[in-house]
Amino acid sequence: MNSKSPSAKRGPKPNINTRDNLLRAGVNMLHSAGYAASGIQDIVTVAGVPKGSFYNHFASKEAFGREVVDYYFSSGLPDLKAALTDPQVLPLHRLRNYFEQKTRFFNESGFVRGCLMGNLSLEIADHSEVIRDNIAANFMLWSKLIEDCIAQAQEFGTMRNPISAPVLAQFILNSWEGALLRMRVEKDDSPLKDFSEVVFGSVLI
Repeated sequence: MNSKSPSAKRGPKPNINTRDNLLRAGVNMLHSAGYAASGIQDIVTVAGVPKGSFYNHFASKEAFGREVVDYYFSSGLPDLKAALTDPQVLPLHRLRNYFEQKTRFFNESGFVRGCLMGNLSLEIADHSEVIRDNIAANFMLWSKLIEDCIAQAQEFGTMRNPISAPVLAQFILNSWEGALLRMRVEKDDSPLKDFSEVVFGSVLI
């Protein structure tokens, strides 16, 4: 007896990697060219998928941009957590090591691109509430990891600054994002070195 239903679908199964391919292509395109200059056709071409596949996974370019932000941040989150929560390293050393590693990375990459979330904040924060809210949420997650390091340093008595950990964390992240913008303009690491000198020489003491 034939167990297959006559109405069963035939043909190739959907490629389960299509969504990830599109998001990876989106990160690369939006990071290098920006949101406005990255057309859907460009994105699917880089991803190597038919244009119709885009709309199987994303309702619009704006919805896609929102998920690109999540994909970008979540891809780096394991390394970020590993750097900022390592119990074998003192809290302020964790922070300094993290920003020094990022400075080396931008040196090696030629001071290009910067932070995708910062770039998109400048480009479309005034035009897309959906993407703006997602960027803000991910910035808050990042800031909370910095905050926890600062709070631990205050608890351990290894820093004297009495300003609250949440305020200091927001200030540091804001300063870092600004330093990345100046780095891209000046094409050297002076803004990043200035950031570290002020933060670790004057703020987190």
